[in-house]
Amino acid sequence: MKAEDQLEYMKIALKAALLAGEAILRVYQKPFAVDYKADHSPLTEADRQSHQAIEDELRRFNDAPILSEEGQSIEFQDRRNWTGFWLVDPLDGTKEFVKRNGEFTVNIAWVTHGAPAMGVVYAPVSRICYWGMTCRGAFQFSVPARIDQSMLTPTALSDRIENSASPAPRRATGQSLMVVASRSHPSPALAEFTEQLKLQFSDVAFRSVGSSLKICLVASGAADVYPRLGPTMEWDTGAGQALVEAGGGRLLSLADGRPLRYNKPCLRNPGFIALGPHLIAHAGVRELIGRLILQRTSQNV
Repeated sequence: MKAEDQLEYMKIALKAALLAGEAILRVYQKPFAVDYKADHSPLTEADRQSHQAIEDELRRFNDAPILSEEGQSIEFQDRRNWTGFWLVDPLDGTKEFVKRNGEFTVNIAWVTHGAPAMGVVYAPVSRICYWGMTCRGAFQFSVPARIDQSMLTPTALSDRIENSASPAPRRATGQSLMVVASRSHPSPALAEFTEQLKLQFSDVAFRSVGSSLKICLVASGAADVYPRLGPTMEWDTGAGQALVEAGGGRLLSLADGRPLRYNKPCLRNPGFIALGPHLIAHAGVRELIGRLILQRTSQNV
């Protein structure tokens, strides 16, 4: 995709994410009911309204396929020849939404030939919007307390993009290695991984955060590594992977050590690890990832 095309796609993704965030907050600010899907994960009216807001906006832009957590299930035989598509999680972190801790996001990515080319992650409560394009880098901007239509014109969105801030400066060499992990999915395997990191680094700090905000912390330099040893779905990671990679980091599969791929026959991701740029070539971290891959491969034999 050409740089100018990425920019047009980014503007529509930003507009859709901001509109979806407003739809979510209208539900969040009042009492709401919680339903449950077949897999026992929660579902609220905010999930539905966010999905509708995003779908309406993306459909106005083009007729590209949309793969969304809350959309209609699409069999692989019907999507196997997709070369480009929108990958959407209308409300990532519904458990955090239900807990009302503010740690939930809207995720929108554009995927080309199995790889995310650009992504938007918007946190409606903190009103921070993260975005990244492979041709441009990773950035963020603060969203005003009130959004009106004048902020959503092509010109206004272009101004937002041009005036976005670069990520926070990378963490200083003498600081603790910051590991960020799921607030809702702790595990013994994660605790063991953290202990292994402590053998490689003299000072390791740990922070728990919900939703794709964990990947955003790595992309922005506020955290160094995010290990996810349990399952996720493609819409959980696509936008965040675009951010990390646009910022020079990597999000690597623990099945083969390569970047996660998208539009697979099964939409479930293997375990993965997100790394800041300074850790990509770190020998100790690479060795630890290799051991994790070997361990998981032997367990699946």
